[in-house]
Amino acid sequence: MPITDIETLSSRLIEALGALEAAFRRANPVFLAQIREDLLGYEAPLRSGRERLLNINGNLQEMPLCDALLKAADLACEAIGIFGSGEDLTHAFLNVLKAFRKFSRVQETLFPLRHNLVQVDRYFLEPALHATAGSHDPDDNRDISTGLFHVGMENDVYARGGYSLYVPENYCPERPLPLVVALHGGYGHGRDFLWIWLREARSRGFALLSPTSVGTTWSITRIDDDARPLKRYMEEVYARINIDRSRILVTGMSDGATFALCLGLREDSWFTAIAPVSGVLSLTDLVYANRKRICWVHGALDWMFPVSRAVLACQALKDAGADVKLKVIQDLSHAYPREENDGILTWFDPTLSLPAP
Repeated sequence: MPITDIETLSSRLIEALGALEAAFRRANPVFLAQIREDLLGYEAPLRSGRERLLNINGNLQEMPLCDALLKAADLACEAIGIFGSGEDLTHAFLNVLKAFRKFSRVQETLFPLRHNLVQVDRYFLEPALHATAGSHDPDDNRDISTGLFHVGMENDVYARGGYSLYVPENYCPERPLPLVVALHGGYGHGRDFLWIWLREARSRGFALLSPTSVGTTWSITRIDDDARPLKRYMEEVYARINIDRSRILVTGMSDGATFALCLGLREDSWFTAIAPVSGVLSLTDLVYANRKRICWVHGALDWMFPVSRAVLACQALKDAGADVKLKVIQDLSHAYPREENDGILTWFDPTLSLPAP
């Protein structure tokens, strides 16, 4: 099988993933029709590349790689096809959430192929490290379990509860790792939200824990319903790898951001810093807010949680003694701005900054 056919489809997949990522970043019910139209242009090249690969007889060694690429292409086409579709704005936006799940499964399917395809390896690295693709996974046979793990999803890939964990491949037990705990939004899942942060975790060498709420969203009004299992998950991570407990960031999107604040503002909080994105401050007692470090990111065009609420919440936190940084993004609605991960990490721990070009 000509390697060019494999490379062509993998390149088209990476282009489609980039377009999907940008579409989720722009997602706003009012503009979904235009965003969807822009996305659909990536479907035909994907399908043609898929058909070309499907119709060429290859050798047996290449078949697992081809099968994974074909599966990823199918999932990507499904994500593009469903994004923003629906008879009204409500259905259209719900289908954006469904498309995000497909988008996440594409990445999960492609991730093991990073050892075989340089385009895929680069996709799972930040741009500043693209030139070093191929050098981030040690080739020695160390007796250390690294990579991606899904706990509590053995019989159902989208079971509630449980968690996904990423341990960077260059992990050395003698060097404690920082930990980022990333909380999904309402109706989301940790297995999907993990991919919002994996590129940075792999590039910068920190552990990433992405738990899943017990219910369809986080138990904001009954904090311990989700706090208890999350504490257990963290203890399991501590037992598996060496974590620097003085460097633990909790972050989240929407309801995940709100729950991150609920957890981080407790007296016995397990977290060093809090980074809510597009969330709200619930009726949390601020008596323990003094000296808490908070980096709040919000969109000026947020249609679900108006930015005015974020401004008022940050002022209340400052009045309670918290160290608060608020960043308002002018073109962002109720969506996750992946480009802000760098700023959040640099604020959280300057040692996690990427080297200057």
